[in-house]
Amino acid sequence: MPAVFHALSPQPGAAAPLTEDHAIEIWIARWLRVRRVDLVRRYGCDARRLYEIWQEDRFAGSRDKALEAFAARFPSLVDRIDAGPHVRVSRTPHPDQLHMFD
Repeated sequence: MPAVFHALSPQPGAAAPLTEDHAIEIWIARWLRVRRVDLVRRYGCDARRLYEIWQEDRFAGSRDKALEAFAARFPSLVDRIDAGPHVRVSRTPHPDQLHMFD
């Protein structure tokens, strides 16, 4: 994990509610490819809270703020990340497509 991430995040096992600042750091950690399990441990939260942030169900606008912060901290990496919203892909086939497997 990058040293910048360690300095700005709560201690492992912290059980405090997530804030917008945490959401920004979680976005940056995602772009730095920090593993989800490490984020869950660091913030002491359920993985569903991370997805709420990445889908912007909670802390709407945090992705844009995080992108600005990321560009300021890591200008050479901005063109190497996918800054789009997180989209969960369903693994179950859509009922209209079942005929394709016959």
